[in-house]
Amino acid sequence: MALSSRVVALVLLGLVPVGIWPGGWTVRLWMLLVLVVIGLDLLLAASPRRIAVSRRPLGKVRVGEETVSELLVANPTGRRLRGLLRDAWQPSAGASPDRMALDVPAGERRIVRTRLRPTRRGDRLADRVTIRAFGPLGIAARQASIPVPGTLRALHPFPARRHIPSRLAQLRQIDGRAAVRTRGQGTEFDSLRDYVDGDDVRSIDWRATARRRALVVRTWQPEQHKRVVLVLDTSRTSAGRIGDQPRLDAAMDAALLLTALAGHARDRVQVVAGDQRVRARVIGGGDAGSMLSATISALAPVDAEILEANWDLLASEVSRLGRQRGLVVLFTPLESSAVEEGLVPVLPALVARHRVVVASVSDPEVLALRADRSDAKAAYAAAAAERTLALRARTAAALEAMGVTVLDAPPDRLPLVLADHYLALKRAGLL
Repeated sequence: MALSSRVVALVLLGLVPVGIWPGGWTVRLWMLLVLVVIGLDLLLAASPRRIAVSRRPLGKVRVGEETVSELLVANPTGRRLRGLLRDAWQPSAGASPDRMALDVPAGERRIVRTRLRPTRRGDRLADRVTIRAFGPLGIAARQASIPVPGTLRALHPFPARRHIPSRLAQLRQIDGRAAVRTRGQGTEFDSLRDYVDGDDVRSIDWRATARRRALVVRTWQPEQHKRVVLVLDTSRTSAGRIGDQPRLDAAMDAALLLTALAGHARDRVQVVAGDQRVRARVIGGGDAGSMLSATISALAPVDAEILEANWDLLASEVSRLGRQRGLVVLFTPLESSAVEEGLVPVLPALVARHRVVVASVSDPEVLALRADRSDAKAAYAAAAAERTLALRARTAAALEAMGVTVLDAPPDRLPLVLADHYLALKRAGLL
């Protein structure tokens, strides 16, 4: 049961008869009248437990974008349903308004809409719907909570997608969809054309030249359908926040941009995310758009766990997905202890079979701390920042000595740095 503010007004109205006929019996009679009115209003209110509520299926939406959750409220009772409805979503779903007025005549249905603007990536859940049904006087209400589960998948906002057009323009030049052809290791024959000044003499096709009695050169294009494996570390080191987002989200942004580029290059992309177990797995298939969409959806509910990464498991997953040599990108922070104890032992086997890149998200605030030495407190912070940077540099040097390429950049730069490295490998015919 719930009471409205009208009850207070009704009680205060009793001051009039008490002022006219002072005495305890007047107060008691008035309070009895108030209770009778409340009871009568409750009896005449529609039963919220008999109300049928169903939720229409929800799709997917990027973090920060708006969608609508629709509830179908049916009133099979013989009384008009007047009151309030509250659709209970997680706070991070960004539901508004908090409460909605409800007016459903007997035997009819109404649609109630809640706007959702999720603030966190992942599956945002709705638990139940609470209905408060008032009587005709609006004084008292009957209330019940009805389980109506719902799920909204909030996708990664993927801010790096704005760089896709510019990088695709470079890719079109590299892979031969524009007028450019390059020759190098790992390239495929494309066509023959007449020799012009400046062409590499090693590209001359002597048999075709003999037939035409004019110099003819071969043109080349990069190989396609190469293997690109993206491994996201979801262990404790990826849970640290840089600005207002976890390291893992920044790594996902870079992984999604590379997925889009590799998909358009018709490379075979595979994505693995995990720590002590595999949290998500996406196997390349279909066109670039479907691969990117599948990756965004699969990574949406993945969060960093306070666990150590099992790199033996993740490395074996790379091998299990295929034996073809390719590009393996490991998204993991350059934390010296975690890298030396977990990642370094498995790197020799990976480097022997693949081209390995470690992509790490750096914290720009550490650079700011190192530069500020205005007072004693800032000097101590600068010393700690200097030590942190030195450890990262030492870890990066150790990885590079093993034949690993290390890309260490802030969240807004890492997607571009990784995409440009991928394009450089394509341009050089190394992938």
